[in-house]
Amino acid sequence: MMKSNRLACVVLAALLSLQTLPAYAAKPDTASAVEASAPNSKNASTVSEDEIAKQTITGPAVIDLSNQAKLKLPAKMVFIKKDAANSLMEEWGNGTNPDRYGLIIPEQKNKDSAAPWWVDLNFNDSGYIKDDDAKEWDVEGMLKQLKEGSEEQNKERAARNLPELETRGWVEKPQYDAATHRLIWSIDVLEKNKPDQNPAINYNTYQLGREGFIELTMVTDLNSVDQYKPIARELLGNIEFNEGKRYSDFNAATDKVAEYGLAALVGGLAAKKLGLLALAGALLAKFGKLIAVGVIGAGALFKGLWRKKDKNQSEE
Repeated sequence: MMKSNRLACVVLAALLSLQTLPAYAAKPDTASAVEASAPNSKNASTVSEDEIAKQTITGPAVIDLSNQAKLKLPAKMVFIKKDAANSLMEEWGNGTNPDRYGLIIPEQKNKDSAAPWWVDLNFNDSGYIKDDDAKEWDVEGMLKQLKEGSEEQNKERAARNLPELETRGWVEKPQYDAATHRLIWSIDVLEKNKPDQNPAINYNTYQLGREGFIELTMVTDLNSVDQYKPIARELLGNIEFNEGKRYSDFNAATDKVAEYGLAALVGGLAAKKLGLLALAGALLAKFGKLIAVGVIGAGALFKGLWRKKDKNQSEE
């Protein structure tokens, strides 16, 4: 318990030390343009060390995802529970999500290494999503739709004097496994007319269930995403719905059916992602000192974090 408390304290200290960096803000339930925002460094943090200490779990562990599922958290990973995760996300300018389970970050044993990714874990009670349309997906048509959506958002962004966004292409073409009911996709989005050869990336993964879906989004950078895709896939594979909540438990006579099909998670609802992808860059700035167009590393700040942790453990 002592080690967990110390880990929580240094997590908090490291995160709050970057409050003065600029950020773009986006509400998770808003499809409109991302609004510019800068956290007020004069305000005291709403997240105390005690709160973080109580809501931090280090793997290996089994995490209950409300009454829906369980997540097997691997060793060398840290899970920040819902309340603390929401408080931190709100301080970063992203608002809270009542259906957020928490955040996952890697535990760094090497004091000189950086943590190059983090994960946001949420539930969406959409109802049962029919997956029949996956057989007829037009992947290039989806990409065209996303690009058109980006251009439409740019009109509003320009009116608000915000940087325009450009959707370049797939980082991971939509893949759906009908046997496991898992969906994965990712797109490359960056600021228009200000090319960043290593922009922030959302690697989006979904596990479908009887009453909706669990969304596990890894945030990293373009140069690193191929290296860390297996970690996101491992975490997705470690999610298991509880009995009665599985996709196969669906009862057509009683259960709610989503108003959209599986393709909407990529080509339709993904319009919201365009704003969140811009936010991802801002959050990477919080985690890894991503300033302007340069990515130093999504978890560069954790060098100091884990150095403190090593020191605390050596004093025990």
